[in-house]
Amino acid sequence: MIRFGILGAGRIGKVHTATIGASKVAKVAYVADAMAKAAGDLAATVGAKTASVEEIIASKEVDAILIATPTGTHADLIEAASNAGKAILCEKPVSLSVERILSCLKVVEKNKSNLMIGFNRRFDPNFAALEKRIRNGDIGSVELATIISRDPAPPPVDYIKGSGGLYRDMMIHDFDMARFLVGEEFVVVHALGASLVDKAIGEAGDVDTASVQMQTASGKICVITNSRRATYGYDQRMEVHGSKGMLRAGNVHNTTVELANGDGFKGDPVMHFFTERYGMAYANEVNHFIDGIAKGASSRPNGHDGLQAQKLADAATESWKTAKPVKVS
Repeated sequence: MIRFGILGAGRIGKVHTATIGASKVAKVAYVADAMAKAAGDLAATVGAKTASVEEIIASKEVDAILIATPTGTHADLIEAASNAGKAILCEKPVSLSVERILSCLKVVEKNKSNLMIGFNRRFDPNFAALEKRIRNGDIGSVELATIISRDPAPPPVDYIKGSGGLYRDMMIHDFDMARFLVGEEFVVVHALGASLVDKAIGEAGDVDTASVQMQTASGKICVITNSRRATYGYDQRMEVHGSKGMLRAGNVHNTTVELANGDGFKGDPVMHFFTERYGMAYANEVNHFIDGIAKGASSRPNGHDGLQAQKLADAATESWKTAKPVKVS
């Protein structure tokens, strides 16, 4: 039985704890959170105990650490868990600083730790099937990828101020997905951005509407568009065009039921929140990590994937601020 220590009893911590609690080969042993009641309540749902972060990482009764704490704590916790010989699943990003990520990954590499970064969208059944068909050659050589991601409504401005900005907070998922789909590293990024949804976001120094164009050394292109507002729900779509054809994945609706009458065809709205839309992706992600531990294999996306996505996010932020394309090392 693979024994987990959960660090962070917030929304994502709860999602992951439920998945581990349902596993036949893993269980939650301990939960820690800055709020004692939150830790206790979550631990009670799976028959686990509570303890401090330090106690959980040091415990011989814990095999794996799941990090669902605020971003600023991630790198330190990864290093501590790595030095303690634990397998680690950490929510994105490792850090908002590329330099800090690099120093953290040196520790992970020295200890030969199994570190997985929580880019859950790779595990969405629709997106995973699309990527598999790309690798199978269904559309030949990839030439152009288009990724659309729009939230139903913007987060509070207080969240924006500490998020690192749209490119590092929201679009970073799409940067990882772009690498996942295209299969090559991007070498140049050109970003546009504006505050069209909430003026307070612009006043906080960020954007809520953005577009990024990226290109690989071989010439393959990806276009990403993000918005903090979609009046019709959580908009998540992608399309990949290749030399032999095109693959696309559309939105997931609440149901597949359609009404047809004299006014035309009408379907149910798309799912409204990310925990609903990506519920299966989160479960598949954690189960993939558990399977890797059981087989003694390293899991992807790993620390390098987290680093590359952060480099793209930094480049996009710089491009938006300078109004110039930025080369990626």
